[in-house]
Parts: sequence; C-alpha cells; structure tokens
Amino acid sequence: MSYLAHNTKFVPTGLRKILYLNWPVVLLLIAVASAGFLMLYSVSGGSADPYMAPQMKRFAVGIVLMIGVAMVPIWFWRNVSGAAYLVTLLLLVAVELFGVVGMGAQRWIDLGFIRLQPSELAKITVVMFLAAYYDWLPANRTSHPFWVLLPVLFVGVPTALVLVQPDLGTSLMILFGGTSVMFLAGVHWAYFATVIGAGIGGIAAVFASRGTTWQLLRDYQFRRIDTFLDPANDPLGAGYHITQAKIALGSGGWTGRGFMQGTQSRLNFLPEKHTDFIFTTLAEEFGFVGAASLLTLYVLIIVFCVVSAITNKDRFAALLTLGIAVTFFLYFSVNMLMVMGLAPVVGVPLPLVSYGGSAMMVLMVAFGLVQSAHVHKPR
Repeated sequence: MSYLAHNTKFVPTGLRKILYLNWPVVLLLIAVASAGFLMLYSVSGGSADPYMAPQMKRFAVGIVLMIGVAMVPIWFWRNVSGAAYLVTLLLLVAVELFGVVGMGAQRWIDLGFIRLQPSELAKITVVMFLAAYYDWLPANRTSHPFWVLLPVLFVGVPTALVLVQPDLGTSLMILFGGTSVMFLAGVHWAYFATVIGAGIGGIAAVFASRGTTWQLLRDYQFRRIDTFLDPANDPLGAGYHITQAKIALGSGGWTGRGFMQGTQSRLNFLPEKHTDFIFTTLAEEFGFVGAASLLTLYVLIIVFCVVSAITNKDRFAALLTLGIAVTFFLYFSVNMLMVMGLAPVVGVPLPLVSYGGSAMMVLMVAFGLVQSAHVHKPR
C-alpha cells in the first residue's frame, strides 16, 4: 500500500503546500512557455494574434490547473487512476465513433468550447494507472509472467486505439511511456530484450507489407519513412518539408539571424511553423545558442523531476514522477529529432512551445501530478 496513504505525520495544508511546490520546475516551465510565446509572435509576423494571445491564455489556465492538482493529496490521484484510465479508453472509443476529422486523421472530440484530443490524455493516464498498479503489486511478483501480461494489455489497448486514428507518433509515445514505467518498476530485462527483438521483426514486417492487401501502415506514413531515409529523392514533394527545415536549422548558424528575421519562416517556406516545426523557427532566429538554451531548460526540468522522484519514499509518487519525466523527454526529443531529419516526421508537438490546446492542458495537469507528489512527500 501507498506509504503516504497511512502516514499522518506529514499533512501539509494551506500556505505550506504552496511553499512546498517544486518552484524550480514552475519557473522553468514559465521560461519554456515564454520562449514559445516569442516564437508564436514571430511566426505571426509581429502580432499577438492569431497564435500568441490564445497560447498565453491557455498557459495561464494551465498554471492554475497545475497548482490546483498539486494541492490535492497524492493518495487521491492514486485512488482515481483506474477511473481516469477507463475514462480515457471510453474517450478513445468515442473518437472512433463520432470524432472530428482533421488533416486526414480522426483524433478529436468537439466539445464546443474546445476540441479535446483523448490521445493526449492517454499519455498521462496510462503512466498514472501503471504507477498505481505497481504500487499495489508486491515486489516479488513484478516479473511473474501473469503480472507482466496485465500491464502489457493496459498499455497495448490505448496504443492500438490511437494507432488506428491514425496517429503513429502519439501511439509510440504511449507505448514507450508505459513500458518505461514497467522498466522502472523492476520488470526483468529479459522481457524488454524479447520485445526489442519482436520490434525489429515488426519493422521488417511493416516494410514487407508495403503494397500488399495486408499493408500495416497508411500510404502517407510510408511516404514519411521514405522522406526520412532520403529527403533528397523528392525535394519538391514529400521531402520538401524536411529539406526546408534543415535549411532553416543550418542558416541560423551560431547566434541566428535575429528575432523575426528568419527568412524560411517569414517567407512561408517552413511547414506548420507554429506547431510541429516551430523549433526550426527558433533555431533560425536564435541559432545554435538559442536551440541549446531551450534544450537546457528542458533537461533541467527532467533533472528536477528525477531528483524529486528518487528522494520520495512513496512508490506510486516516485513511479508517477519518473514516468511523466520520461513522457516529457519523449515529447521534446522526438520533435527535435524529427525536424532535424534524425527521426521520421510523426507529428509530435514541441511541449509548451508549439501552438495547441489539448497538449498544453494535459501537460500542465501532468506537472500538477508531479507537484502533488513533491508537495506531499514525507519530510
């Protein structure tokens, strides 16, 4: 059982909870979001609309959500993790039944005031549920085949539901985020070696399926793979976006062309310059120094989360914090690798920098959970 659920010596209340927030993480999140506001102002041609102003409002709401979640005891989040997971599954099924189609994929539910993307919720609720599962499971059963099969199903079902939307990038993030919690919980390495071997075989099967009646990926997903392997094959077609992104990255040099002086973004050569490819805009305008500075902010957030986790005696809180840290790492690392041509373009936004509502709100709630674990840990 959870340590904090039975610990009555440490019950922070009121102002003390605010003081116990992991303030370095809060300040780092604000710094990253501020960099995003600058970039959205730039891609709008020096205007707060249509991107920067809505993004700032969302972030303000996100900060309030994060603090609100942080004030709730961590044992409460442990107890509702199963319900949160089930609600996410229902929402993913609802997307399949009456979701909104956008850019060739059915990923959203229109609630009127916001278009909710349940797959973003799945990134967090899967980690949350698995952390609760391994907090409940005795340590000597962690690597027993039956008790390993259950979390595989817990991860596999939402991954499959997201994959058929289709959303390869998000499904992979759910898969890696969930398996990282399994690894951190102590599941034997042999299981992961087996999965890696099967993954290699799966990749071979994907390529073998191309052009057949049992093709495993959509045609546009295969084109993304082709573009990743050799963008120069079709520089004006499928390879155009990544080629322009590389030009923007290279033209920034060490210190960049200057704020709002990036030719690739200003002349609209960059695709999705306010969402998936916003990192290239930053690199062009602020160069290697700006890109490395943003990466440093991201890494510091990870470091503070890891330190908080390893000093926490509550197993659920520690696993939850580490799982969210891994998911956050996947967010920015996949996006950066993608726009640099080191990974296929899979449509993963740059956290707190790319324009978007669902991703930011879910991420701020996730950091609220991290803060709750930090605030309510034994001291």
